[in-house]
Amino acid sequence: MPGARLKSETGWLNLAGLFWLHEGINSFGGAANNELVFPLMDVDQAGYFMLQNGKVVQSLLAGVTFTLKDSLVPSTFVVYNPDSARQPVIANNSLRWFVIKRDSKYGVRLRDLNHPNVASFQGIERFPVDARWKVTARCESTPGRTTPITNVLGQTIAQSAPCVLVFVIEGNEYRLDALDEGADELFIIFGDATNTKETYGAGRYLYAPLPDSAGMVTLDFNKSVNPPCAFTEFATCPLPPPQNVLDIAVNAGEKNYKLH
Repeated sequence: MPGARLKSETGWLNLAGLFWLHEGINSFGGAANNELVFPLMDVDQAGYFMLQNGKVVQSLLAGVTFTLKDSLVPSTFVVYNPDSARQPVIANNSLRWFVIKRDSKYGVRLRDLNHPNVASFQGIERFPVDARWKVTARCESTPGRTTPITNVLGQTIAQSAPCVLVFVIEGNEYRLDALDEGADELFIIFGDATNTKETYGAGRYLYAPLPDSAGMVTLDFNKSVNPPCAFTEFATCPLPPPQNVLDIAVNAGEKNYKLH
């Protein structure tokens, strides 16, 4: 994963918290007696988030002001609407927060643009590029098929898996389920024998182009990247399904980022 993107305002290195909401009122602020304690917030009691019927409303106490795109946020403001494609990002000094949904759970994701992890980032070690790890795979089309994908929260969600990629390495055939995320590429979550040693313990991610007219796909394992969970404890990464754990060592792509 490119360092500039990791260090950017929307990167993974500045995550400072992930707070799960319960139905009803969830108080937040900088003081320890809040249900959601935001480190470094300069307001002890900011207000609360109200989760009700899949919608989250942020309500601020009198005198509390936060911003949204350089404008003041209304004292009562919808911060998560299931009908909206993008959710608003609220700011307080170096802090930024917004609401995410994972299956049936709603949470407030907190960023600190001055997080020390950003300043201390020294890059990611990689295996040397090796042409042997760039292979051609046959796409066995599986229209309408789904496969269960479990994330680090223990949630299992059926994901569209329109293609099984079949390829050969050193005379042995391997298969990987490729997921469709609605983009113009395939998404592969895989594990291999390097995990917990040279690479991140919960596997890595790989993106590949859609099949060509002959149903072939180029898989370049040199482009394998760490999942967000390699950089922060506040990510909610999907894990490799059992059928995508290879019994070989894929000595290509990113190595583990030794942050935590």
